[in-house]
Amino acid sequence: MVEAMEIPKGFKKTEVGIIPDDWLLASYDEVFDFLTTATYSRAQLTESDTIKYVHYGDIHTKCLHFLDCDKIYLPSIKNELLKNYPLLKDGDLIVVDASEDYEGVGKSVEVKNLKNRKAISGLHTFLLRDKQEAIANGFKGYLQPNSLVKKQMDALATGMKVYGVSKTNLKLIKIPLPPTKAEQTAIAEALNDAGALITELEKLIAKKKAIKQGAMQELLKPKEGWDVKKLGEIADIDKGEQLNRETLSDRDTYPVFNGGISPSGYTNKWNTEKGTIIISEGGNSCGYINFIKERFWRGGHCYQVKTRIEKEFLFHILKSQEKNIMALRVGSGLPNIQRGRLIGFELIIPKDENEQKKIAQILSDMDTEIEALEKKLDKYKMLKQGMMQNLLTGKIRLI
Repeated sequence: MVEAMEIPKGFKKTEVGIIPDDWLLASYDEVFDFLTTATYSRAQLTESDTIKYVHYGDIHTKCLHFLDCDKIYLPSIKNELLKNYPLLKDGDLIVVDASEDYEGVGKSVEVKNLKNRKAISGLHTFLLRDKQEAIANGFKGYLQPNSLVKKQMDALATGMKVYGVSKTNLKLIKIPLPPTKAEQTAIAEALNDAGALITELEKLIAKKKAIKQGAMQELLKPKEGWDVKKLGEIADIDKGEQLNRETLSDRDTYPVFNGGISPSGYTNKWNTEKGTIIISEGGNSCGYINFIKERFWRGGHCYQVKTRIEKEFLFHILKSQEKNIMALRVGSGLPNIQRGRLIGFELIIPKDENEQKKIAQILSDMDTEIEALEKKLDKYKMLKQGMMQNLLTGKIRLI
């Protein structure tokens, strides 16, 4: 016999899950009025007219929780197309009704910083306005990420190639709500602060990458006394061994690389030592250069570059030539790079190995700094995700 789930003191069981005793549970239809939206396509939009237009594609690609009109560029429509469509207000919630994956199902953004701008909501969107101003501005943008809400949306999503939630279904979805605007605001401010840390870190990483790109261009620029070498003169190039995809797992000791950025799976054996340069041999990532710092299984569509010069220098100079290496690809349906073309690819390199090492050290130190920042960014994102699920379901209370 399955024991009933124990409900913590101060909480109650509802049809969507366990929430605090004093929290409310209301449907989108009870909280919001559903207003009319336009259906103009991209072809009907302009860049310089005064009426701004929110297209669902811009919500998917430009926004996270908020449509900040101070920060996000919106296309416009001609004045005569405004008709009787309602103008947006700060605090309005715009929900997209179509997505190519479950992650984007029911994605919503709260409008902020409209100021004196005029804007309407457009194609494939629902425009929701708080009926009785029961929800604090700033909190509405965090309704859909709530796991108790998102679970309902995913369950009601329909479609094969494109997923969506109908207006009828959206109206039925229940929202757990803190009982006071003060608590809603406190939650929103905490999540906004976490988001601001992430944004600043992303800007820092972008700046560091730009600095590294400039340094790479300068350090690897051919200089007097450097030699022209074919890749086959300074390295051996060979492919690995293909594994049956059915034998791979999501978790195991060694990653399996067929080129590209990420492993194609994991296995319990390895055939290539750590510290190896690889080049993707085929597919969309054809020509991508990577440096693998752990033992791994090298697949049949993955070239190993076994160098006879300073290893990290060769990686950096190959990476600087990645676009030119990708241009070696042949074939249209499934492009590939033939080994002979790689062997004949020319590089201009310093004769002095010490110069190679110095250049490699500078660029590798920059990579190490960027990698550390990216790990920190991943940690911040995980922390924010945890905060959202705890704060938006009442597991942690701020007031």
